[in-house]
Amino acid sequence: MKIYNDLLLKFESPDWTLNPAFCVFDTIIEKNPSIIEMMKDDIMGSEPFSEFGRQDTPSVEQIVRAAIFKEMRGYDYRELEYAQSDSRICEQFIKLDGRKPFSFQMFQKYISRIKSETIELAIIEINKIALSEGLEDVQSITQDTTVVKSNIHYPTNSALVWDCIRTCTRLLEDLKKEITDLNFTDYTRAAKKTHFKINVTHKKELRDELFCNQLILFTKVINETSNAVKKKSGNLIANAIQSKLSQLLPLMIQVYNMTFFKEYEGKKVPNGQKIFSIFEPHTDIIVKGQREVQFGHKINIASGKSNLILDIQVLTGNPSDKSLYQPTMDNIIKNYGIVPRDSTADGGFASMANREYAQTNGIVNIVFNKVVGKMQNIASSLNMETRLKKWRSASEAVISNLKRGFNIRTCNWKGWLHFKAKVMWSVMAYNLRVITALMAEKITAKMQEC
Repeated sequence: MKIYNDLLLKFESPDWTLNPAFCVFDTIIEKNPSIIEMMKDDIMGSEPFSEFGRQDTPSVEQIVRAAIFKEMRGYDYRELEYAQSDSRICEQFIKLDGRKPFSFQMFQKYISRIKSETIELAIIEINKIALSEGLEDVQSITQDTTVVKSNIHYPTNSALVWDCIRTCTRLLEDLKKEITDLNFTDYTRAAKKTHFKINVTHKKELRDELFCNQLILFTKVINETSNAVKKKSGNLIANAIQSKLSQLLPLMIQVYNMTFFKEYEGKKVPNGQKIFSIFEPHTDIIVKGQREVQFGHKINIASGKSNLILDIQVLTGNPSDKSLYQPTMDNIIKNYGIVPRDSTADGGFASMANREYAQTNGIVNIVFNKVVGKMQNIASSLNMETRLKKWRSASEAVISNLKRGFNIRTCNWKGWLHFKAKVMWSVMAYNLRVITALMAEKITAKMQEC
C-alpha cells in the first residue's frame, strides 16, 4: 500500500476531492521522485540548472506536472497558461506557490523536449505502482491495433504539387527580403489555376495535358529553389530560410517523381516510395481490410483486466498484426517480470507461430477471436475460451476511451518524434484516469466497511 493511505488523507481536502486524478498523480510523484528524475536529462539537456538565482524558469517537476495537467484537461499550451491564473487546482498541482504563471512558450519549449522513450519508461513505472496496489495482476492480456491520423489534408498528386509550389514560393519571397539580389519568378498564380482545373476535370486526355503543364511549372520552381539554396549569405535569417528550403528540396523531388510516374507514365508507385504530406513526411498509409484508407501511424495496444494499457507501440509502415504479437508479449514479460496466464487477441494476430511462441513462454490460455483451418485455440475449458473471446472486445473500449477521451484520433503535434510523444502522453493520462477510478472504488468500499 504505497499510496493508498496518502490518498485517503488527500481526499479529505476539497480541492483534491473534486480532482481525484490530479490527487493520484501528485501522490505518485511524491512517493516516486525517480519518475521526475528520469525526465530531467531530456528537459534540461546540456543547459545548466540551479535551484537558486532567477525563478523565471519552471523546475523539472513543474514541467512534468504541467504536461500531465494539460493532457488530463485536453488543453493546448495557451489554455495551460491561462489555467495557471484561473484555476486554483492548477496552481496547486503545478506548485506555483504564488509566483507569476509561466508563459505557454516556456512550457512548450521544455515539454516538447521529453522523448517518447522516456515517457514510456514513466508509464511502466506508474503501472508497476498499480501492480503493487493490487489494481492489476498482468495475468490476462488482450491486444489490438488502431490508427492515429496525422494532421494533413487528403493527399492527391495535384494537391502535393500545389503544396510544394506555394510553400516554396513563400519561403523564396522571405529570402528575397534578406538577399536583395536574389531573382526568381512567382508561378503560384498559374499553378493555382492549373490545380483547380485538374480537380474539376475528369477526361484522362485533358488531365494528362494539365498535369504536364503543372509539372513544367514545378520543374522551374525546383530549379529556382536549388539555385537559392546555393546562394551565399552571411545573414542569419537568410541562412535559416535556406536551411528550410534545403530540407524541402528532396521532398519536392520525391513528389515530382511520384507524380510523373503515376500521372504521366501511368505506372504504379510502391507505397515505400510515396510521400503523403510535405508538412508531415513521416505519415504512412494504413489499409485495414475493407475499411477507409487512413493516413497516420498504426499503434498496437495491450491492456490487462483493469483496462490499464500495459504496452504501447507506435509503428512505422503498415506491419501485419501477426508480426506484432510476439514483440508485445516480450515487452510485457520483460517490463513486469510476469508471464501472463491468459492471452486473447483479434483474428488478425492468429498464427501457428504465435500460438507455439505463447505455449513455449508458459501462457496457459491462448485464444484468438477467429481461427482458420488447422489453427485451434488453446484453453483450459470451453467456458474459458468463450469468456476470453467476449473479453477481447474490451480492447475496443480501451482504444475508444483513449482516442476520444484524450483527442488523439488526429495528432496535432508536428514531426515524427513529437507524434510518438503525444501518443505516449495520452496513454499516461489515460492510465492515470483508470488508476484513479480503481483507487476511488477501493477507498469507497473501505469507507463503507467502516
